[in-house]
Amino acid sequence: MKIYNKLVILFLAVSLSSCESFLEVDEVGRSSIPVFFKDMDGIRAALPGAYSKVYDFYDNTFLLYPDAAGDLFNMVPAGEATKMYNQFNYLSNPQEEIGAVGYIWRDGYEAMANVNNILEYQPLLLAEFPNSERELNRIKAEALFLSAPLHFDLVRVYAQPYNFTSDASHPGIPVLLVTPGPDANIGRSSVAHVYQQVIADLKASEEIFESYPQQDVYHASTQAVEALLARVYLYKEDWALAADYASRVISRTTLAQGEDYLNMYRTVTPGKESIFRLNGHLKGSRIADYYTPAGPTGYASEKLIDLFEDPADIRLQLLDISGGSNATTKYYIPGLSEDERQVDLFLFRASEMYLIRAEANAELGNLDTAAQNLKTLQARALQVDVSEVELEVASKEGLLDLIMIERAKELSFEGHRLFDLTRTGRDLERAASVNSSVKSIAYPSPLFILPIPETELNANENITQNPEY
Repeated sequence: MKIYNKLVILFLAVSLSSCESFLEVDEVGRSSIPVFFKDMDGIRAALPGAYSKVYDFYDNTFLLYPDAAGDLFNMVPAGEATKMYNQFNYLSNPQEEIGAVGYIWRDGYEAMANVNNILEYQPLLLAEFPNSERELNRIKAEALFLSAPLHFDLVRVYAQPYNFTSDASHPGIPVLLVTPGPDANIGRSSVAHVYQQVIADLKASEEIFESYPQQDVYHASTQAVEALLARVYLYKEDWALAADYASRVISRTTLAQGEDYLNMYRTVTPGKESIFRLNGHLKGSRIADYYTPAGPTGYASEKLIDLFEDPADIRLQLLDISGGSNATTKYYIPGLSEDERQVDLFLFRASEMYLIRAEANAELGNLDTAAQNLKTLQARALQVDVSEVELEVASKEGLLDLIMIERAKELSFEGHRLFDLTRTGRDLERAASVNSSVKSIAYPSPLFILPIPETELNANENITQNPEY
């Protein structure tokens, strides 16, 4: 089950007859790729193809998993065939190829193969078409950026958090800079090495964007690079750099207020605080179907709703409480026909940067600065001036708890919750009313990561399984 190339939008057919692992491309597919990349038209078409596969990765399963396996999610009583049932009930197993275990691995490495093809052939095209240097370098910067969240998010799913060992030497995921052939058996790199590669790709992308800038929330940009670096450094517990990169993004972005905030989700308008969104134009959205208010499979649990102590909190309007489903409406645009439906996925927005800067400053001991960032978000949520927000913080620990609560409310159903619990070493504690037999799990636990798919293990002797699977 190694990674294979599948440039869906480009109609580049790749035979999978001899390909059993998602980490490889078979010889038939490999021989057709150079023909496709023989001129500028090929690489121009490859870039939207790569974005499309990245969208599929996040929309199909990834964005569902951290919430379904978290403590703020509930699920309709359903059978084992229902999407995310195993993850909600902590029954994931290596044989689950048609489900989160297999899909996240497959979709992530498929998307990475598309990105790697661009990075492999860009230098050759640059030598042959020097007059297209500006365009080709910007394409490279975008591809380097797209590689980074794929590696980062795969390692968050299949490996314990960075701080699980003192030097992050525990097993991560295979790092792929080129798509290997059928005889290559790529093993798992350490989590530390995965993070090093993610940061290296982002730094290289950032350097190119300095000379070839672009401002477009639907494509990689300096702002998107800095936002991901802020998130990566937060998980790495490099607090100073996390705060620094979050501040860089905040200096160029404004928070959406009032109706503008709601319309980021209710319309196809990108939104004032958008940093990077994946365009869902002409694509069906699986996550939208999963959370549809008309009959959601997953929805907000009692624990999440209870976090909103003030009924004036604008974020409550993004939960279908009055309709009785308690579903998130972050993936629902009313008034559109099936043909018009478009669901754009937020990967980065300014609100998260305020939360990152608050947490990083709290860890650095800058409690007043951290509190001010938290108050800025609370003021927006309550639609009042920051001076009207009172925040009583007696300790660093108390402030960090408040930041986690704010993250829960602000980033709900956007693919963060389980990772926030594990990276901060918190136990899973669900509401008693949740439709799962698993109400609590103490941290640390091998259950907090998914198993490597069994097909990958069978095809690749250098891949090791996670403990207790």
